[in-house]
Amino acid sequence: MGYLINNITVLTWNNGTKIIENANVKVIGSKIAYIGTENQESSGLEIIDGKGKVLMPGLVNCHTHIPMSLLRSYADDMALHTWLYEHIFVVEAKLTAEDVYWGSQLALLEMVAGGTTCFADMYYFIDKIAEATAESGMRGLLSRGLINGAVLEDYSEDDRLNEAISVFRDWNGAFDGRIRIALAPHAVYTCSPQYIRAIRNTAEKLNAYIHVHVDETVKEHNDCLQQYGKTPVKHLYDTGLFDLPSIAAHCVHVTDKDMDLMKEKNVTFVHNPGSNLKLASGIAPVPDALEKGLNVALGTDGASSNNNLNMWEEINLASLIHKGARLDPLTVNAGESFRMATANGAKALGFSETGKIEEGFCADMIIIDAQKPHYFPKHNLISNIAYAAQASDVETVFVDGKILYHKGEYKTLDKEKILYNVEKTCNRLFQ
Repeated sequence: MGYLINNITVLTWNNGTKIIENANVKVIGSKIAYIGTENQESSGLEIIDGKGKVLMPGLVNCHTHIPMSLLRSYADDMALHTWLYEHIFVVEAKLTAEDVYWGSQLALLEMVAGGTTCFADMYYFIDKIAEATAESGMRGLLSRGLINGAVLEDYSEDDRLNEAISVFRDWNGAFDGRIRIALAPHAVYTCSPQYIRAIRNTAEKLNAYIHVHVDETVKEHNDCLQQYGKTPVKHLYDTGLFDLPSIAAHCVHVTDKDMDLMKEKNVTFVHNPGSNLKLASGIAPVPDALEKGLNVALGTDGASSNNNLNMWEEINLASLIHKGARLDPLTVNAGESFRMATANGAKALGFSETGKIEEGFCADMIIIDAQKPHYFPKHNLISNIAYAAQASDVETVFVDGKILYHKGEYKTLDKEKILYNVEKTCNRLFQ
């Protein structure tokens, strides 16, 4: 089974934005077999007419909590710690595994239709999130958020950590590598140093990635300075956590020295502009991170703090807010934001054969309708992607060479069933 996409504009990244006009793209099995302008043999392939359309890598959401789609619009317009401790944690205590499954399915509906093909998640009941992800056909780096209770020297009997280990053994590398499992100490304010070290040592034995919230608020930053005499980044660096491949979500208040430490350890800086603006956490120093050569990726955070999983909005915000904050129209250009949402994200999550439209890469890609009014006149495609594109422009979504979504039709997800069960779940949770 395969596809031949004819006469399409290809947009990708190859040490700079790369645009190929009137291209033919052949997909055989899960891989991109050909990209170019020569005519291709089409026998046995499904033909897709690409005239007036753009083929680009699927978007990569490097930080989210997909079951929290159930809490969308539930607790808005409040400070992060009030939002988290007085509202979110209260409802989350009621969640069942089945709730997490349907909340995940709801989020997957939204992400697929918006062109997201890969994501990094941190939550619990990870086996149900993995099940939903597997059914959707999407690609994900999933992790059990870890928060410790008592401070111990030995966490070998810790239920949460052992659950994370079990999920790793059951799911890591499943479904032809579409699902991978990371370990996720939640944050410095919810994990003791001893617990972080236990997680770090466990991840090293498993050869697992790390996913952690870092320096999201002024309170987190100042509390860490007061408690440990160092910034959150330096604290995590000193525990040895960053010796492992790590994605650090938010990084709003990291210092210049912090970014040097992150660069030393190849930690990915995950920018969440929408969530950080809504919760008034601040604006992360992304221009400085880029200047230092850090791998910067994008994430939406959960739909309870954003309130959507729309990566196009994150691309747009990443291209705009730093210009305004720095009074510099040259900072964080359209190409950099595009790269954050595609190639940089794939690199961050360890999916090395995704994030680009390139021969031999996995066919994780999307077709967008560029015949809509907001794409005219067509002076600069990459600018249109960063400043004008909408999630509703996405027409077709491929992962591993399989179509998951096409012209409003879900191929792997049952929209009506999912929405019915979400309503049923929320009627119980919020009664």
